[in-house]
Amino acid sequence: MEQLSAGKKLDQAFEKLGKEKSISFELDLDVDAKTLKLMDAESDPEPGEEIPEEAAELISGAKISVTVESKKAIDESEEKDFVGMAMKVSTSGGDLLDYRVVGDYTYVRSDVEALGKAMDTPMPPADELPPEAKGLKKVLAGEWVKFNTKEMEKAGQEMAEEMGEAPGATPSPEASLDPKTQKKLVEALREVIAREVDFKTAGGQDGTEHITATAPLRSLLTSLIGELRPLTKDLPPGMDLPSDKDLKDTPDTKVSADFTLKNGELTEVYVDLAKLAENAKVKKFGLALKMSGGTKPVAPAGATEMNLEELMGGFFGAMMADEGLEEGSEESFEGGAA
Repeated sequence: MEQLSAGKKLDQAFEKLGKEKSISFELDLDVDAKTLKLMDAESDPEPGEEIPEEAAELISGAKISVTVESKKAIDESEEKDFVGMAMKVSTSGGDLLDYRVVGDYTYVRSDVEALGKAMDTPMPPADELPPEAKGLKKVLAGEWVKFNTKEMEKAGQEMAEEMGEAPGATPSPEASLDPKTQKKLVEALREVIAREVDFKTAGGQDGTEHITATAPLRSLLTSLIGELRPLTKDLPPGMDLPSDKDLKDTPDTKVSADFTLKNGELTEVYVDLAKLAENAKVKKFGLALKMSGGTKPVAPAGATEMNLEELMGGFFGAMMADEGLEEGSEESFEGGAA
């Protein structure tokens, strides 16, 4: 009875989300930098390929906020129905990346210096860039820039043609599922969850309820893929399902997800991933998703319009400038020595 009740409550909570025209949520990886370094070392990386300390610190403290808006209910929306999207990556030190799609334009703002340090690829100072890189200077200064979304797609297609595709070739359609296939997938997922997942419920105060779902990972994935195989012909090109042999090395460790409902609405999901690390030293490793009010996707004022050629030209110009500086330094040194 508890299984049926808990599963039904989750179903209803997700159905409520699907009826909304706007959804906002925040993703947070619940792990510290020391644990990330430990897990990286366990993966036996090649010398020089170890995760940098700065990157571990950045990943452990980062939060990703996403808002999606549509003209229709989310579960009925197709690509043409979405009117805005906003994504922000932030840390305790500030925003690392702000990305928005509003109307015909894509807007971007980032802390390039912080990202460069974390990935061990520092960018040149803006005042050292050549004159033709004025747009890139805006990027390096952390200011808003914008691109015409359709022109970006066109430029991407032209680049693909230069890399070997036939000129004027029709772009491959984006992977998508028709409503009938989506319904079949949802039904298959529900059947597997009802069969493989154990539910426990715990009440709280002020209409809050916790539902914990637990299942052995390999068994869950194997059952799910088994239910999906008859639908393979209806899946978009490129969506190949793994074989049972592919899943053989997946740990069969039990994984738990804790769902928090408030008056029947989903407010938070926490997935405990620590056991999947298969390392006794990993005590805390999880993924938290919190539903939030979010930020309405609006076009930021004062954004500088750029095109892909200008951006790429700026980057290559910066690289050429660096090479010129290095060659000049060597020549000066050799001239002085002579």
